[in-house]
Amino acid sequence: MNAELQTRQEEIVEEFSFYEDWMEKYEQLIEMGKELDALPEQSRLDEHLIRGCQSRVWLLASKDENESVRFQADSDAIITKGLVALMVRVLDGLPPKDIAESDLWFIEKIGLDKHLSPTRANGLNSMVLQMKRYGVAFQAR
Repeated sequence: MNAELQTRQEEIVEEFSFYEDWMEKYEQLIEMGKELDALPEQSRLDEHLIRGCQSRVWLLASKDENESVRFQADSDAIITKGLVALMVRVLDGLPPKDIAESDLWFIEKIGLDKHLSPTRANGLNSMVLQMKRYGVAFQAR
């Protein structure tokens, strides 16, 4: 597994371990969402929407000069924007192969898999799948 990916996941697990309860963890997610740069209006197109999310989540991916995948994302819902910000933080700037094959163990480790509502959990899963699909697609290019 990519060392950078491991480190990022460990950092997130450590950050979330400071919070006693899930209200504090949700507040952390909301803060992460606030720190995510908003997408310009012209990028908020239907073709960039992630299917399977109850809220509207836009995800754009491109390859930079180092052959790494760069993600930009936004959402119209505060917690969902925090979730997508979290995913961007973990996967942005990694090689396509590492994204496509990523084992995102931090999701379970911080308890997101158990504490999100079923619709948010489906949305998070859709985000992960879409990001991995971009990894696969950019490997093929």
